[in-house]
Amino acid sequence: MSGTPSPKGAAVGRRIGIGLMYGLWKPRVLGAWKVPASGPVILAVNHAHNIDGPMVMGTAPRPLHFLIKKEAYVGPLGPFLEGIGQVKVDRTGTDRTAITRALGVLERGGALGIFPEGTRGEGDFASLRAGLAYFAVRSGAPIVPVAVLGSTEARGRLVKGLPPLKSRVDVVFGSAFDAGDGTGRRTRTALDQATERIQGRLTAHLADAKRLTGR
Repeated sequence: MSGTPSPKGAAVGRRIGIGLMYGLWKPRVLGAWKVPASGPVILAVNHAHNIDGPMVMGTAPRPLHFLIKKEAYVGPLGPFLEGIGQVKVDRTGTDRTAITRALGVLERGGALGIFPEGTRGEGDFASLRAGLAYFAVRSGAPIVPVAVLGSTEARGRLVKGLPPLKSRVDVVFGSAFDAGDGTGRRTRTALDQATERIQGRLTAHLADAKRLTGR
C-alpha cells in the first residue's frame, strides 16, 4: 500500500485505541487542549511501554498516524496497522517511502506521531534521532511533546513492557513549539541544532510531567 495513509483509517484507529486503553487501563489525560485543533502537527512521544502508541492514539484529541517500525508488521497485525493509517518504517536505512508518506500526512494537515528515541527504552528522551527534526523543519509543523507515564514495576504485570492492567497511566501533552530557526534551512548543521532544541524541550516537558503527576 503506497500513497498517503488513510485519515479515515486513523479515525478508526483512534476509536479502537479509546476502547482498548480505557478498557484495560485507567488513563488520566492532562493538557490535551494544547494539541492544535487543526493543521499539521507532530506529536513526539517518550517510549517506555509497549502501549505508548495505542495509549496516545486513544487519548489524543485528533486521529494520529504513527511511524511504526516494520518489525511490528507481522502476521495479521501488518494489514491492520496499514488499515488504521499507520506508517511502516524500515529503520535500517533511509526509508524514502516512509518519509514521503509521513510528509504527506503533514502536507494534508494531519497529525503525525513519532517516537523520537527510535525504540522502546528508558523513555527519557536521552538519545534523539534526527528524523523528528527533519520532519518538523521540512514541513514547518509544530511539535507537541507527550509524556506517557505508567508503572514500570514488574509487580502486577502480566506482560513484560506493559503497565499492570487497570493501573493508572498518565498522558501529559505539552505546549506546541517550532523546532526550526525560522530560516527553513535543512542543512546537517541546522538539523543538528534543531535536534538539540527539540531534546531540550522534550526533556523539560518530561520533568514537568513527572512533577505534575508525582511519578
